[in-house]
Amino acid sequence: MAEENRAEQIAKQLRRDILLGVLAPGAPIKERDNAVEMGVSRTPMREAIRILAKEGLVVLRPSRSPIVAQPSLKEVSNAIEVLSALEMLSLRLACERATDEELAGIRKVERHMADNYDKFDDVDRFEIDMSFHIAIARASHNEMLAETHSSYLARLWRARYLSAIKKRSRDRVLHQHSAIISGLEARDVKAAQKELDAHLENLMVNVNEYFESEESDVKTVQSG
Repeated sequence: MAEENRAEQIAKQLRRDILLGVLAPGAPIKERDNAVEMGVSRTPMREAIRILAKEGLVVLRPSRSPIVAQPSLKEVSNAIEVLSALEMLSLRLACERATDEELAGIRKVERHMADNYDKFDDVDRFEIDMSFHIAIARASHNEMLAETHSSYLARLWRARYLSAIKKRSRDRVLHQHSAIISGLEARDVKAAQKELDAHLENLMVNVNEYFESEESDVKTVQSG
């Protein structure tokens, strides 16, 4: 297996561990120990950690083990503002530029999620959800936009994942995804962006509620 592919696979496993809380915010990621545990050399492990650092999931530290990132609500809110602007632009461009094959592919992702929603585990469901948004960005046919979108999306994975499982919104999410792709298929920018705007508004509400819940839990522990 090529080192690059191995590093991507290791990064995927570490990413899932971070999302699931196996690796908690602030926890060190010991390169040697993790490499031994996964049965890989330190070279791909080091590269995998760099991948996660670029995504904002890991913080590198000079002469010390990297740690799992713990962004503040302000940092997450700022990133969501940028991501929202990127997604709205992606959707507009996709309405204009997406091929019929690309739209069919996005619809396929939407149907796959809707038909199997209750069968997936939390991480698989979340990854499919994110693939829906990534597919729309790619359908913009603007590589720089799609790359920037993916970068910000990756930075928000943990916050989005935790807020999503904290407050499950099955019917709303499925309805909004369907309505967004319907707008795309009709090449109706206003209709598609209206649904996406509602989708992103709920994201910010969920994230705020998640941070408030975490703060409340901390205060409860401290007072106990």
